[in-house]
Amino acid sequence: MDSQLSFTEAISQSGFETIDFIILVVYIILLVSLGMFLSRDKDGKGKSASDYFLAGNTLTWWAVGASLIAANISAEQFIGMSGTGYADGIAIAAYEVMAAVTLVVIGKFLLPVMIERKIFTIPQFLRERYNDGVGLAFSILWLFLYVFVNLTSVAWLGALAIEQILGLQGLAVSIGGMEVSMRMIIIIALFLIAGIYSIYGGLASVAWTDVMQVTFLVGGGLVTAYFALCSVAGDDGSFIDGFNKVYTFLTTGDHATDSHFHLVIQKSYNESAFANVPGIAAIVGGVWLTNLGYWGFNQYIIQKGLAAKSIDEAKKGLVFAGFLKILIPFIVVLPGICAYYMSLNQEQFAHLQGSINVADDAYPWLIRNFTPTGIKGLSFAALTAAIISSLASMFNSTSTLFTMDIYKKYINKNASDKVLVNVGRIVAVSALIIAAIAVKPLLGGLDQAFQYIQEYSGFIYPGIITVFGLGLLWKRASSTAAVWTAILTIPMGVLFKVFLPDVAFQFRAGYIFIILVSFFILVSYFDKKYVSVEQPSGQDQKAMLKWSKILGGAGITMIIIALIVVTMGNATDLTTYLNDIGFQAFIFFGVLVGCNGIWLYSNSKDKKADPKALPVDLSLFKTTRGYTYGTIGICTITILLYALLW
Repeated sequence: MDSQLSFTEAISQSGFETIDFIILVVYIILLVSLGMFLSRDKDGKGKSASDYFLAGNTLTWWAVGASLIAANISAEQFIGMSGTGYADGIAIAAYEVMAAVTLVVIGKFLLPVMIERKIFTIPQFLRERYNDGVGLAFSILWLFLYVFVNLTSVAWLGALAIEQILGLQGLAVSIGGMEVSMRMIIIIALFLIAGIYSIYGGLASVAWTDVMQVTFLVGGGLVTAYFALCSVAGDDGSFIDGFNKVYTFLTTGDHATDSHFHLVIQKSYNESAFANVPGIAAIVGGVWLTNLGYWGFNQYIIQKGLAAKSIDEAKKGLVFAGFLKILIPFIVVLPGICAYYMSLNQEQFAHLQGSINVADDAYPWLIRNFTPTGIKGLSFAALTAAIISSLASMFNSTSTLFTMDIYKKYINKNASDKVLVNVGRIVAVSALIIAAIAVKPLLGGLDQAFQYIQEYSGFIYPGIITVFGLGLLWKRASSTAAVWTAILTIPMGVLFKVFLPDVAFQFRAGYIFIILVSFFILVSYFDKKYVSVEQPSGQDQKAMLKWSKILGGAGITMIIIALIVVTMGNATDLTTYLNDIGFQAFIFFGVLVGCNGIWLYSNSKDKKADPKALPVDLSLFKTTRGYTYGTIGICTITILLYALLW
């Protein structure tokens, strides 16, 4: 049987009807057409660098928020996070829920400083704050991360999903006498669709098409979750009945210790799940490094905020994104748990097509089997939207990093806007080709790709948070400390991975952060390159001292309590339970909180500052009443979710 016949048979058996494919094709045509329309040169003028890389600073709050989520939600979530939900349960949703809280922190304290400085790229900030060496080091780090981790993983997971949905696993076609797998063909197609409009049009095309894409991905994702729950409920049941059925089954009887409906996993209940989402560390542990690094200092994410019309628009956009982020567990994790329930009740679902061979097969298997005709096309379009929007953002940010931080800085300092835009396009095409070549060797054979992304991204986040965070907020942060921290970051990650392979990567990242931030503070205090400065005005100084005492005291208290609990071990039922949920994470969180006490105290009292320190302007941190209400809303929902699903 030849490949073409197998391909035809696979499509005919996939459950997709003609209308589903029409919906998908119409969506792609609409997407590319809209992207090309938005990328046109207006009034016959070519694009400036600001137009191409920052959308001319025209993004409104809803465009910022929608584009942030569209860039973030990809196959990594739909496939990888749903796969981890299938294997480990709802605890993986901590990444999404805590990301919503992180967004309001970034919107209040970090993004305003960067917008005020008119930053194009994150490494540009490092050059201005420290020196060229630090900026170049992080430019190279980010470029490698985008090409070899982000682009490859998103494309690989997307192709895996499409293969599974259409039943094309293992098929290949002959091209010029060479067998090419369907997965590689799908990967190349995804790269080309994302590249057509993003590479030519720049960030404006990416951001404004994301507004359409986020509607599809949220709507289509909720529809898939709805039909999966209805299928569990049976012919006469509602989606609520389905949820109750799954929840009851996985929390009582033989499954009373099952981790699938617990946001905080106990190690004794499920050691492998604890390794991926280590208990309370998912709230107060290394997840903060991942979230602050990803949302605050990741170029293809924060670039949307930097392109906002104003600081207020950017702040509102981050709050909007925070509320959208809280929806994601219901869109991607809950379907994975439904698939797990079905795998435990196979006699009820024996008629279904395909199988779940690895955890990441769960979401596409659900689409294939449970969404009805027409809706299946919508769900498929939602998944495609998620993949393409993320790839488009990554292409744009990769070109921005190389063009503005390497080409303009070191190769052609006098380059015109036209040259910069053309170089940006060439770089994006090059990134596409390199990622297509590297994707299979890097990701072939993985079971849960979401964990691959989190762990290897986590190799650089401890250093990034230390260098960027203290550089933004602390006037004594020195370039010497920044350079050495940048140099040590990846080797530290590798050493801890080699010598502590059985320790959950969130704990490893926390330990590395403690070492790096302590090193950074000590080197900065001993650095002899400084200038004399005046202390802040009376009101500002009082505010800084007040919060330095509150945060410093809170940090020390957390560290002491966590050390007592860890030292006592299993001495009491309480300490046994606390150690079982990874209470040691509070050592890291105490250091993270306490560091804020250090820089606040130093900024209020020290008469010395690094020569390139940013001016202390507390007015940048002021927020509107609407922002405050939005923050309260996000925090309230987060507390309720943890109270209900602890």
